[in-house]
Amino acid sequence: MRTYALDPASPVPLYEQLYRCLKEDLLSGVIAGGEKLPSKRALAENLNVSRITVENAYQQLLTEGYLQSRPRSGYYAEVLETLPQPVPPPKMEPAVPQEAPSPSAGQFPFSVWARLMRSVLLDSREALLRPVPGQGLPELRAAIAGMLRRSRGMEVPPEQILIGAGAEYLYNILLQLLGRTCVFALENPGHRKLRQVYSAGGACVRPVELDESGVDLQSLIASGADVLHISPGHQFPTGIVTPIARRRQLMAWLGSRPDRFLIEDDYDSEFRFAGKVIPTMASMDVTGRVIYLNTFSKTISPALRISYLILPPALLERYREKLGFYSCTVPSFEQLTLARFLDEGYFEKHVSRMKRRYRLLRQQFLAALEGCAFGQRVQVLGDEAGLHMLLRLQTPLPAGDLARQLQAAGVPASPLERYQFPGTAPKAPGEIVLNYAELSEAEIPRVLALLETLTAGEDS
Repeated sequence: MRTYALDPASPVPLYEQLYRCLKEDLLSGVIAGGEKLPSKRALAENLNVSRITVENAYQQLLTEGYLQSRPRSGYYAEVLETLPQPVPPPKMEPAVPQEAPSPSAGQFPFSVWARLMRSVLLDSREALLRPVPGQGLPELRAAIAGMLRRSRGMEVPPEQILIGAGAEYLYNILLQLLGRTCVFALENPGHRKLRQVYSAGGACVRPVELDESGVDLQSLIASGADVLHISPGHQFPTGIVTPIARRRQLMAWLGSRPDRFLIEDDYDSEFRFAGKVIPTMASMDVTGRVIYLNTFSKTISPALRISYLILPPALLERYREKLGFYSCTVPSFEQLTLARFLDEGYFEKHVSRMKRRYRLLRQQFLAALEGCAFGQRVQVLGDEAGLHMLLRLQTPLPAGDLARQLQAAGVPASPLERYQFPGTAPKAPGEIVLNYAELSEAEIPRVLALLETLTAGEDS
């Protein structure tokens, strides 16, 4: 049995130390694909740690897709596909000149934000009148780099960060940067606005189907895509978390041709309620062609139109050469205020407070549902992260009727098929997306009563 040197005095928890050791052995092949791992009890005794330490480490590896659990048998290493050697990025030709749920406004620290705004006005009066660099102010880009280092373990030079007024603006930047002749593959079902922006910009947009691990590889290959835009950390609206085996397959697809790109949309990565935050695909990129995108709309407010891209070096050079004439679309006042909000630790405190609230709200909803007589007629999916969950109802109602009753009752939910590409095979009519973050505890009984009504026909 393998032995790992775990340090109880380290600030890194023991379970995370063990998780890192096991992950390194799984990635390097020291633990072979298909190999059975020691039982939690045996490994705990061997390492002289608690069983819960091993259980937490195994659970995180299971969540990320490094392990598979077989009932009454134990944990086994997932078979991971070998990634190809990186292909150099192509030389670029000259370029031709709510959907998703949002956080509650009541959770926003207005007093802190107002104080920071006043301090920016007092300290930066002259700076507020200067032109803003096209990629955004250095102060905010450095603050974002620091936040990513602390919260995501990503080492990103501030020079690679591009600030924009909302994700839609950045989608248009990517469309011009990569070229309208590219075929963009989008998840089906997925964000409707993303499809609308790319299509309105003249791009060829094609759907790729999903399975239990995210983007289906055969569907992706059949699409003939040059660019894949996905949310592997928590897909909207299904809630799927793409495991490591599928991520490596997607990276292999990316690396098999030098003119392909992958856009990683990490739109609500902060809201994970079980285990650690999943490492990004950008952090495992060896091709230099993974573009990372995130926004503060979900963590702070949709009204704060600040999003950002992390461009790999080759694309950054192309951006500066071909699109560097664009002015930054976010006022310096807002950028400096957000930079202080990040640098002074208020963002992490705000996210932590929101996670506690939404975790409790989620637990209250699930506990109330479990206590209902009709609870077995409602399956909850994709609820371990994000601000929404997918409910699979056993109901005889067609999708249209289901949608009308939900909307008439004011429930923040919609049928899953609403997010599908037009003309594609509809999903089960009983699947709805519930934006539970927009509910209050007092509204849970009303929502459950409606769900009982919608599924009542199954018992008759």
